[in-house]
Amino acid sequence: MKLSRICAALILLSPLAHAASLDLNLTQSMPNIEKLYLDLHQTPELSYHEKQTGQKLAKELKKLGFTVTDNVGGYGVVGLYKNGEGPTIMIRTDTDGLPIVEQTGKPYASKVTVKNDSGATVGVMHGCGHDIHMSSFIGTAEQLISHKDQWQGTLMMVAQPAEEVGGGAKAMLKEGLFSQYPTPDHVIALHVSASVPAGKVSMKNEYTMASVDSVDITVKGKGGHGAYPHTTIDPVVIASRIVLALQTITSRELSPLEPSVITVGSIHGGSKHNVISDEVKLQLTLRSYNPEVRLQQIAAIKRISKGIALSAGLDESLIPEVYVHEDESIPSTYNNPAQTNVVRNAISSALGEENVLDADAVMAGEDFGLYGRTEHHVPITLFWLGGVEPNQYNDAIKSGSTLPSLHSSKFAPDYKKALPTGITAMSNAAVALFNQ
Repeated sequence: MKLSRICAALILLSPLAHAASLDLNLTQSMPNIEKLYLDLHQTPELSYHEKQTGQKLAKELKKLGFTVTDNVGGYGVVGLYKNGEGPTIMIRTDTDGLPIVEQTGKPYASKVTVKNDSGATVGVMHGCGHDIHMSSFIGTAEQLISHKDQWQGTLMMVAQPAEEVGGGAKAMLKEGLFSQYPTPDHVIALHVSASVPAGKVSMKNEYTMASVDSVDITVKGKGGHGAYPHTTIDPVVIASRIVLALQTITSRELSPLEPSVITVGSIHGGSKHNVISDEVKLQLTLRSYNPEVRLQQIAAIKRISKGIALSAGLDESLIPEVYVHEDESIPSTYNNPAQTNVVRNAISSALGEENVLDADAVMAGEDFGLYGRTEHHVPITLFWLGGVEPNQYNDAIKSGSTLPSLHSSKFAPDYKKALPTGITAMSNAAVALFNQ
């Protein structure tokens, strides 16, 4: 190996390497970025309905000189800016809101209501901070174009729809995101945090977010009169036994060193006090980091459900139906350690090491992990952007009170502090990856 390549590898891997930070002057740009944030916050759109949101982001990228393609994988947007020879760096944001009635009390709170796909009227809110993500995304694009003399390569800005339902990344990749457009050498993203103070970021090497699976179990039985249970095979009892037995998968079948969550979030069966029904439906969410653990979870659920049903005297034809929503499944998010070290060092130089915290892995899921699971084996990094107003954060720490979480109707990030922090962090991370 040539000496230059050895040096480059050492720089990539060294946690102590620091590059010069960009000299960003955000004073002039922030009013427009804040205006964009407030607009996005007040006009959220549900998953698979982000038409206007996509058009807004496409318009902003076009103004900056990007070659823009919209309606990718639904209402996704891809913006490309070629700035000489060099690597392709992809920066991703998500765009969809949640069916939540906002209760923050802010003067700019969302008042949007729509009919969802089931015909019910629901409120819509950016309760997961995607408005912060999108505004930081456009602010970062603006800064990178303003400082294009500091990097060479292709900047690939991707606004992805339908993150909240786990479908957007799949749809964009299926439409050729990594084949019809340049295959990125690095992919990075940020996610606002409801547990980190604004002005700081946090991140973690390796697994940082979990895989997510939605599983339905239909438990069959032989119904009848509640006064004559001996003439029935009660699916409520079978379902209850299954719910309890499923807890032994994590506690007794999987290694205690492997994180695993199996939660039964919904159980429905029967229609009247004195009627034993023919059917009970369960809805589960599965979480893990290791893909092998995910497969073990699913296999064990099928085996245990079948075994309990047979032990109750049901015929093979009536064993529970276990359905995994593969179209909604998302893998865990694995932060490539070498790339994440580069990102961490760049952000530390720009924000100060005291403002870059170590994050814990969480069992929440993000379809961002899919970008690192293609045949191209692209390294990915997702870091957390502090969103909590610092005084509110300090008061919560002192009192032991619980802060509003992501997906809460009362989650209101400190956008005036979070946005410049996100733009500074992401811009410097991107330039560091371009120039490594």
